[in-house]
Amino acid sequence: MEQLQRLPGVGPKTAQRLALHILKRPEAEVEALAQALIEAKKQIGLCKECFHLSAEPVCEICRNPSRDNSTICIVADSRDVIALEKTREYKGKYHVLGGVISPLDGIGPEQLTVQALVRRVSQQKPKEVILAISPSVEGETTTLYVGQLLKPFTKVTRIAFGLPVGGDLEYADEVTLARALEGRRELD
Repeated sequence: MEQLQRLPGVGPKTAQRLALHILKRPEAEVEALAQALIEAKKQIGLCKECFHLSAEPVCEICRNPSRDNSTICIVADSRDVIALEKTREYKGKYHVLGGVISPLDGIGPEQLTVQALVRRVSQQKPKEVILAISPSVEGETTTLYVGQLLKPFTKVTRIAFGLPVGGDLEYADEVTLARALEGRRELD
């Protein structure tokens, strides 16, 4: 249970529930799970171009010739790539920073893939980079920092923020409402 509790989002009760479930499973199933975890850790690394998780030196997205090379979407980590890919809306390439700038946690631009991004953008000269980083304090800092570095090379945009579908205005916080107003657009 102690080891399971180290996983993000797993508290004591969930860890206990998972541990008890694993103990009830047949030994072959538990061994298969353990082996799958070990193999994933050994085989999965980072794409040398975009830094997304990959079992190959260059990930499937970067290798795909039908992807649009004129846009690069910058995200904090691979979970963001997965979320954006689920929409099936974005057809360009990605760049995973590996986190956000957070001085309190000892994370500066040097701990992220910022220099590799600047080098990539200056060499590949995409028409646009899209900053798709969550709007936390650290995310805003990262967005502003990276945006300033990339502006000399290309057009820099950021994703819009606003209200979730099905959300009520009365329950939205002031920052979310302000962003929703800022990001408004004309009806089609």
